[in-house]
Amino acid sequence: MVTIKCCDRAWNNIQAIIFDKDGTLEDSHNFLRELGITRARIIDAQIPGIGEPLLMAFGIDNNFLDPTGLMAVGSRQENEIAAAAYIAETGCSWFKSKQIAANAFVEADRYCQKTAVNAPLFPGSLELIKLLSQVGLKLGILSADSTAKVEEFVKIHQLSDYIQLAMGTDRGLTKPDPQLFIQACQKLEVEPSCTVMIGDSQGDIIMAQAAGAAGTIGIAWNGFEATHLKKADVAITKCLAGSEIGCWEQIQVLH
Repeated sequence: MVTIKCCDRAWNNIQAIIFDKDGTLEDSHNFLRELGITRARIIDAQIPGIGEPLLMAFGIDNNFLDPTGLMAVGSRQENEIAAAAYIAETGCSWFKSKQIAANAFVEADRYCQKTAVNAPLFPGSLELIKLLSQVGLKLGILSADSTAKVEEFVKIHQLSDYIQLAMGTDRGLTKPDPQLFIQACQKLEVEPSCTVMIGDSQGDIIMAQAAGAAGTIGIAWNGFEATHLKKADVAITKCLAGSEIGCWEQIQVLH
């Protein structure tokens, strides 16, 4: 077992660390913004005037993606349902609204392909993952994305030697349901009380704490004051780290 220290907090007897993906390990801000804009444009082409309200619902304003908004932290299913709800407000039947949203999301996927170029790892992510793996910790990824997309992420960035669990939200449960974290720990064969959660959203933190996680680390790469992470045991951001110290460098492994 290992001791993990971050800023002024330390957790002993840790066996595993579970990461969120988008916004935590993966710099997907630009990709998600473009994906949301494309979805809205495709729907707006069929229902003129709905594009701007959809962008607001997705959390996209003046070409800026809100890190706490639906597009950034919600599952595909949640985004699709939200889009269908806005379509339904125009007078479409619920069945037709869901169909329009689903078709638009599939079409947007064809236009917007995620790659290691438009959604790279954040600086230092690979080095931290390697370090944690080398000391014997079990590592998992628990994302609001689909399991297939998480597995694709692991493959694209060649992380299969280090990541033992690639898990999405495919079976109805979404963050912050603590059962997701409990299931992830069961798959890793560790107890939540021996596991640390690292994520960039309030949902990550609430989920892990409700499940009995040993500790929670919030991370905000945008450099802003992370008020949405105030419930985390500790939050690390670029603005707090300073220009010469990376976010991940604030996490230490002690034997």
